[in-house]
Amino acid sequence: MTALRAGLIGLGVMGRNHARVLAGLEGVDLVGVVDPAGRPDGAPHGVPLLASLADLLELGIDYAVVACPTALHEEIGVELAEAGVGALIEKPLAESVEAAERLVKSFESRGLVAGVGHIERYNPALQSMRSRLEAGELGDVFQVVTRRQGPFPHRIADVGVVKDLATHDIDLTGWVTGQDYVSICAHTVARSGRPHEDMVAAVGRLSDGSMVNHLVNWLSPLKERTTVVTGERGCFVADTLTADLTFYANGELSTEWEALRAFRGVSEGDMIRYAIPKREPLLVEHERFRDAFKSGGESGDIVTLRQGLRTVEVSAAVLESARLGETVSLQPSGVLGAV
Repeated sequence: MTALRAGLIGLGVMGRNHARVLAGLEGVDLVGVVDPAGRPDGAPHGVPLLASLADLLELGIDYAVVACPTALHEEIGVELAEAGVGALIEKPLAESVEAAERLVKSFESRGLVAGVGHIERYNPALQSMRSRLEAGELGDVFQVVTRRQGPFPHRIADVGVVKDLATHDIDLTGWVTGQDYVSICAHTVARSGRPHEDMVAAVGRLSDGSMVNHLVNWLSPLKERTTVVTGERGCFVADTLTADLTFYANGELSTEWEALRAFRGVSEGDMIRYAIPKREPLLVEHERFRDAFKSGGESGDIVTLRQGLRTVEVSAAVLESARLGETVSLQPSGVLGAV
């Protein structure tokens, strides 16, 4: 079978990781790389580093991976769509809701396969958690808490911590629970002297009534990537740095004191750390996109542009809430999907 011809746009930290994976991806040939920042190297051996997107399109590519700064996503994405080329666009999909909507329209109106690189969906711990939640192992979900903090990434210059990091947690929360955001209340601060926020704390509500808490910053020497889902039977804890998933069960409570028998409390029960296969999330992401592209988008195993748009909408609501100092309500999206 003929291999798909892929291009890469962007050779920053994430772009180089994409280049590494694409260079060895079965069924795909990486035929050219373009870097809008003009970096002189970083392309895999034997892959030409081209001067412009037009030069890349002339090579006759099937799809491109867009890993350049967020501010360029709309311009580059629309040009790819107009050329009839599919795209895997790094998260966030775009720098604004309006830009994300235009990208969705550009690709959907032409029937092109396109996705968003929300890589946490392919983390083994979160994939296992989602499967177990779908199977009802936790019972009703009460709360989702995420903590994502660490040192400042000097690679980021055009967005703040909400769009760069919190978008991970917004997307994964809706995905693992199968629920949509209906409201959000947030507070942000800027301490690094940059024009964008570098800390955010947010509390939200999902469509089933469960609550969410997101704590995100890039001013901490402690690097942490944790998702905790608490329900009626205990809680799941996913560490996406190590790809470990642990279950803490509610203990069995019994008492002979008649006055307390009606009280249903929670105590410590068994703890289980699951043994799960740990494949590289970025490789799995690329395999899923490749397969979706080959099937014309029928596989359903990618983060669609509409799902990426929803994450941009929620992140915009986070920033709006912080600006106004009040809770912001969100309209239903109807785009919850698989992977």
